[in-house]
Amino acid sequence: ATRKLGYVARAAVVFRVDRLVVYPDSGGDDGRFGDGFVSTVLSYAATSPYLRKEAWGKRDELEYVGVLPPLRIRSQTGSGSDGSGSLRQGIVTEVGPEGRVRVNCGLQHPISLHAPPSMAVEEGERVTIRVSSRRPVRAKLVDEPLPGFSVERATITDALTQPDAGVRIAASRHGEVLSVDRLGQLVESTTDDGFTVAFGAPERGLPEILDCEAGAETIDDDEPKARFDLWLNTVPNQGSEVVRTEEALFASLAPLTLE
Repeated sequence: ATRKLGYVARAAVVFRVDRLVVYPDSGGDDGRFGDGFVSTVLSYAATSPYLRKEAWGKRDELEYVGVLPPLRIRSQTGSGSDGSGSLRQGIVTEVGPEGRVRVNCGLQHPISLHAPPSMAVEEGERVTIRVSSRRPVRAKLVDEPLPGFSVERATITDALTQPDAGVRIAASRHGEVLSVDRLGQLVESTTDDGFTVAFGAPERGLPEILDCEAGAETIDDDEPKARFDLWLNTVPNQGSEVVRTEEALFASLAPLTLE
């Protein structure tokens, strides 16, 4: 399970996903691999390697994180991390007077920075650092999203009603087959507005999870209505009876992120 989640995290980084939302399946048999396990492993994977020990310590859910593939987010590792103005994750280790904070951001020692007036930071909080020079160290705390992707836990309805949800797509083998002609129309709309793609599980696809017919708007009585703009089959004529979730991410995001 941990290894498969590593592939999900890889897909999120490769295709520059902003946010992964882990939603509960009330009708599924989650066992020990429920949404808490999933969100914890994904959040760990999204944390820069130099901060993982301090940020997470030891947890049962993280027993096998050694099998996670490296994400190599461009702003965190590789040649880009040392360049002028690169972004890095940091953890606030101490909050001092007059807006001064000490931050561990993977350099040789924690660094002292001035927090902008618009930012209220607390000890233990993860923040974004813009590093313009390493020798000598020149860096500043910036009010920008952390590099990579964020991980949230929410209902699928809440995820679809976010202001920045964009085009809402349900990935399902029961959906409209993605063709070359249809892709051109989709790419134009997703490029302008962004998009949110919902995936099911190998044992239960979205129609089963939402208790609805593919393309219908209503879902079960426990949640309000959720509307998808499109039900889409991104793996037409699949050769396997089941396309796993981590496989579906790569198959769906690759065409939808074309320009």
